[in-house]
Amino acid sequence: MTFLNDSAPAMIPIIVLAMLLPLQAAADAIGTNRDAAMLEHYSPFQELLTRHLKEKDLDHDGLVTAFDYAAALAKEDTPALLKEQHAILAAFDPDTLETREEAVAFWLNAYNYFMIAYILENPRRGELVSSVRDYGHIFNPYRVFSQDHFDIGGRKYSLDEMEKGILLGDDYKERGWKEARVHFAVNCASVGCPPLRQDIYLPSTLDAVLTENTRRALNTPRHLHLDGTTLRLTSLFDWYEEDYVEENGSVRDFIKAYADERILEKLERATRIRFIDYDWDLNKPENFPEFTTER
Repeated sequence: MTFLNDSAPAMIPIIVLAMLLPLQAAADAIGTNRDAAMLEHYSPFQELLTRHLKEKDLDHDGLVTAFDYAAALAKEDTPALLKEQHAILAAFDPDTLETREEAVAFWLNAYNYFMIAYILENPRRGELVSSVRDYGHIFNPYRVFSQDHFDIGGRKYSLDEMEKGILLGDDYKERGWKEARVHFAVNCASVGCPPLRQDIYLPSTLDAVLTENTRRALNTPRHLHLDGTTLRLTSLFDWYEEDYVEENGSVRDFIKAYADERILEKLERATRIRFIDYDWDLNKPENFPEFTTER
């Protein structure tokens, strides 16, 4: 005796779908939990961004952002938010980060938080610094990036270690976690940097936001513009050319992978590449014409 009939083949996809739905629901729940954990790890930082990070949309989907340090310093509870965020990170074990999305999001948030926190907590002669280079000296103006100031899990890290040693380091490369879009996600608190965003990086949206931030930066003249037949690019493409070549074969091919049609047309018309001088002025609103000039 058989229980199969002519309708059995049509029922098989329904049965398979019924089996897969619980698995998808479980995956969605795990993703939601990972996002919730990230928000918990960075709740004070998210509050600072919500209050003081300004975003401005430009023509052709470009984007500039600025952090209002003066407003943050004027808020009475800013020191408490910084203290709380420091404590959370000092107690967190980064070895518990299991997936690429969790790990990359965590370290991007760590870099961006500690950069802002250091500026807020370390004025010079009682005044906000005009540039992160103010923390250096004539022989090493970029010293702030190499000093082990920042406590995560009871160990002190430097900003360079977070970016170059971890996110772009050999271990992540071996795991397949290294990628050049990181250069358009870490923010060194300078006008020349890619945009810092109002929302922290979350595991579930990591790739979408990395792609969006890269594309929108490329649509911003500060990072890419065509001067006649000369393509002028952010110095990030000069300093970290090896990462773009490793991932896409060339700087041009990296741009092709993430740029929109308008930028691709500029790329086709360009006969040579030159790099834009990096603007190390602090990324406060007053240093961006987009925030100070009425359009």
